[in-house]
Amino acid sequence: MPQSSPSEALRPEAITTWLAERTAVRPPLDFELVLGGRSNLTYMVADADARRWVLRRPPLGHVLATAHDMGREYRILAALGAGRTDVPVPPVLGYCADDAVIGAPFFVMDFVDGHVIRSVEDANRLLTPQARRRAGEQLADVLAAIHAVDVDAVGLGELGRREDYIGRQLRRWQRQWEATRVPGMDTIDEVHRALAGSVPEQQGATIVHGDFRLDNVILGPDGTVRAVLDWELCTLGDPLADVGTTLMYWVEAGEDGTLLPADGTASEGFVDRAAFAARYAAATGRDLSHIRWYQAFACWRLACILAGVLDRYTAGAMGDQDTSGRFTPDGLRALAERAKEILAAA
Repeated sequence: MPQSSPSEALRPEAITTWLAERTAVRPPLDFELVLGGRSNLTYMVADADARRWVLRRPPLGHVLATAHDMGREYRILAALGAGRTDVPVPPVLGYCADDAVIGAPFFVMDFVDGHVIRSVEDANRLLTPQARRRAGEQLADVLAAIHAVDVDAVGLGELGRREDYIGRQLRRWQRQWEATRVPGMDTIDEVHRALAGSVPEQQGATIVHGDFRLDNVILGPDGTVRAVLDWELCTLGDPLADVGTTLMYWVEAGEDGTLLPADGTASEGFVDRAAFAARYAAATGRDLSHIRWYQAFACWRLACILAGVLDRYTAGAMGDQDTSGRFTPDGLRALAERAKEILAAA
């Protein structure tokens, strides 16, 4: 992981004091920006005794009012963790709502040791073919476990409205697109109209992670999922939206994975999309006959999200992260075209 100074995103002395009030800490603290996130900033924090934690805070500068709610993400992790559910999440240490500490709300969770697989090269280097197969199967099993959580029993029943999830998502991300519109992207509007006119019937209401994919989990050496990360888009709603998102990112051997960040699922040993979907369907009993519609929706939504990221990057609100090569008008256009193609074949 490349080294990064805390810069204006963190105040080391204030964080040291805050941590020392909650756990054993030996200064000085070292901060390292974890690359790979697209919105909230994630820092590795280590003390002089090599104890490690992870700190999450919003991006710098202006953000949309409904985004980057640190208290909400902390509440979700606290509700799912500590043995309350079968969903593996990092243990949380605490949440700070006081902007005076570092200039924004933040929370800290324990560091979970393991592998984050962001490419075929990572998968080949860190996991055996048997571990890769287990990882692919585990992703389906863990997603089914997320969707099996009794939200009322764990105190998340008010996390969001349960009905009309897709309709609400279409409206929300279309508003973001209109707020951060990039010229010459008529396909995004065209796909929105097509999606809005063909929404499948929602099959129940569950927790929806919102960004469930291989590089948002921590894996053990044998491919077991040790922790699910990045819950900032989590709400209640249609579980198949999560399946569509996972399949959107799932790259099979021989496919062109350049449209999205490289995904290790193309490495030998991982199950293919059909096997992933079949395993999830067997675990949950849900009908996946309209799953391509959900894949198209996921592509369209990602284009809207990345338009917002591109807007924040241009405004200098992404800290030290170098995202300039990933989030471009050409990338947004390609995602919209992919959504159009998938929807046409749905």
